[in-house]
Amino acid sequence: MEQTFIKINPADSVVVCLQPQKKGDVINVDGKSIVVNQDTPAGHKVLISDAPMGTDIIKYGYPIGHSTADLKEGDWVNEDNLKTNLSGTLEYTYSPVNESLSIKNENRTFKGYVRKNGEVGVRNEIWIVPTVGCVNGIAEKLAFMLRAETNCEGIDSVYAWHHNYGCSQLSGDHENTRKVLRDLTLHPNAGGVLVLGLGCENNQPDEFEKLLGDYDKERIKFLVVQKVQGDELNVGMDLLREIYNIAKNDKREDVSVAKLRVGLKCGGSDGFSGITANPLVGEFSDWLVAQGGTSILTEVPEMFGAETILMNRCETEELFEKTVKMVNDFKEYFLSHGEPVGENPSPGNKAGGISTLEDKALGCTQKCGRAPVSGVLEYGDRLETNGLNLLSAPGNDLVASTALASAGCQIVLFTTGRGTPFGTFVPTMKISTNPTLAAQKPNWVDFSAGQLIEGKTMDEVLPQFIDKILSVASGEKSRNEINDYREISIFKNGVTL
Repeated sequence: MEQTFIKINPADSVVVCLQPQKKGDVINVDGKSIVVNQDTPAGHKVLISDAPMGTDIIKYGYPIGHSTADLKEGDWVNEDNLKTNLSGTLEYTYSPVNESLSIKNENRTFKGYVRKNGEVGVRNEIWIVPTVGCVNGIAEKLAFMLRAETNCEGIDSVYAWHHNYGCSQLSGDHENTRKVLRDLTLHPNAGGVLVLGLGCENNQPDEFEKLLGDYDKERIKFLVVQKVQGDELNVGMDLLREIYNIAKNDKREDVSVAKLRVGLKCGGSDGFSGITANPLVGEFSDWLVAQGGTSILTEVPEMFGAETILMNRCETEELFEKTVKMVNDFKEYFLSHGEPVGENPSPGNKAGGISTLEDKALGCTQKCGRAPVSGVLEYGDRLETNGLNLLSAPGNDLVASTALASAGCQIVLFTTGRGTPFGTFVPTMKISTNPTLAAQKPNWVDFSAGQLIEGKTMDEVLPQFIDKILSVASGEKSRNEINDYREISIFKNGVTL
């Protein structure tokens, strides 16, 4: 008989409908027959025991908020009768849990590009990185000209990463821009980079160059167009030809999967996210960490309500304190703008069955599995530690995905129940939470985790998923690459002059 609902944790006071339920339908939970009181969409919650007003509603084994009315078993639980328990910043106590991954090292490899500094790219592209938005048009024209002249023979592609910043910014915003552009310039998915400046911008090219440290001057070139006496396009093309003539000779080679760095992201989540796609990505993350590789979880506002789970998995008290600061700093950011910390679920989230931020967070954090937290990064920081890392960035899909790639991820895994076509500057693989989305949007979706509610087990699906990711790492194009949906977005919080 086909399963129509799931109780995620034995302690839960709700079940999640796997199929739409009609008023009067009977579901059997823990030996008890429960009559559904309202038509309830798939992905949404049905209460399995009475909950007087103010009662905590339990899902994933944790409270996801409290009832705002007297609710009866069989009621549809949603944003109209459930309210978050979250408020402001909190004091936290470090209560470490010992998580050990009993996962065998399979000595898997992928075909990547080994760079001079030992980092590994999964693409060999030529990038044009503007120091300021004023030269976006020139950057785009140069990218077009190089693509036309070379037909990208010997390389994967040519891109100009346009943005609106680099001038008229102050303090933290200015540094965020500089750090992300530095990260782009040094990213191993680029076989070569032309840094394109104007000359009068706040983000002065000479000062920006200092951020790069000891960089490969054969593959990273600078052009400041105000200093060119004549046609800057001709000068730019000469520099790009120099870069191209080196990059086109790069070849893929077998590389240990320990060199793989993967970003963990979700967007357009639904009630299936925490049942299918996010647990699948979590299993992959644990597998990758066990192989010596690295995964990064971000979207700090979508940790609220599940943050203690992550804090207690920190390997050291110092990492715990960094995580506490990361979480509370983001809460203060919300509060400083007069915004509550618990109003994160979007209209799409709510339509898909996610009612509160805790509901969302407990599903979101499953993307990082059970591995211990071995690193905590500020926004714009580059990876230094293998294993599971936490990264400070907002929940906005494009900003967060850009931040993950900037930290050094060669691929971003993006789970979604509602669907989204976008991609950042590295392959951005979409994993659908349900089979309906995968069937409706095959041009967006790279992998369907909806198999997990169609009779397939995690043990059956995970090896397929691993193989798919390693194929993309080895050169197979993700859907966003095939569609050429690629862009960057930089976090902004302050004044524009």
